[in-house]
Amino acid sequence: MCTGANYTTKDHYFGRNLDLEFSYNETVTVTPRNFPFEFRRMPRLDTHHAIIGMATISDGYPLYYDATNEKGLSMAGLNFPGNADYKPEAPGQTNITPFEFIPWILGKFETVDQVRQELRAFNLVDISFSEAFPLSPLHWIISDRNKSITVESVRDGLKVYDNPIGVLTNNPTFDIQSFNLNNFMHLSRNPPEQHFSDQLSFDVYSRGMGAIGLPGDLSSSSRFVKAAFTKLNAISGDSESESISQFFKILESVAQQRGCVDVGNGKYEITIYSSCCNTDKGIYYYTTYENSQVTGVDMRKEDLDGSALAAYPLIKGQQIQMQN
Repeated sequence: MCTGANYTTKDHYFGRNLDLEFSYNETVTVTPRNFPFEFRRMPRLDTHHAIIGMATISDGYPLYYDATNEKGLSMAGLNFPGNADYKPEAPGQTNITPFEFIPWILGKFETVDQVRQELRAFNLVDISFSEAFPLSPLHWIISDRNKSITVESVRDGLKVYDNPIGVLTNNPTFDIQSFNLNNFMHLSRNPPEQHFSDQLSFDVYSRGMGAIGLPGDLSSSSRFVKAAFTKLNAISGDSESESISQFFKILESVAQQRGCVDVGNGKYEITIYSSCCNTDKGIYYYTTYENSQVTGVDMRKEDLDGSALAAYPLIKGQQIQMQN
């Protein structure tokens, strides 16, 4: 499964964990302004905002998992099995397939408010990219510096939720996930206060006891609570180093380790990569399961007025700096 989040210090950061049992040979991909984006049911975008993010490139087309455009608008698709429901083509609507959703939104818009307006007549169409890449059941978090929304295409239509938490995981639906936070309102970064009984005395015998009851398992509902608590209480300095380090620590709090989630046939779900994009500067940072060193790709060092994709394969092997 997956976890997405955003975080703001002096700059704004957006990223995610991709949790799966296998890789699709994803690369950090920069799509310049003049790359022609083809769409199955909508006109081609010959010019658009430049985009950087993680994608699998198939037949020359970037299938983005998460991305940020040059204006700072960001978007990630997360697994949503059993709930995602894509529709037939609808006359009078903007008919976009799920694999086109990120290019369409990030190619055309700059803010979450603009996206909300676009989604009023939007239809996610049930058309696969190819036999090799059938549609994945997804929902999406879309963020700018000021706000986030969650978008879900479910059986009874397209749902758009305000997401003041700035976090998304997987099932259940976002309204249920966010309501579930009510069950954890007692959690605190501070030491606990005694409300059990005025007839007893208690010993705060350890630091961190204010968060007793914070879920630690790897289910999507527990990861939502853990990521929300960690992100909303995280404190970072304003430097780039401090900010990206803190963002990766937030994602590490809900990372998946090989062996802990058995998906059958000798396979285990792991956090294949974690990403953190500085949306103000257009720098995409990542780590992989075996490589904890942060690697970065700067979109503004590419020819953003060009028409050819730039793709950087992930550095997956552990990078160790010896000191003696």
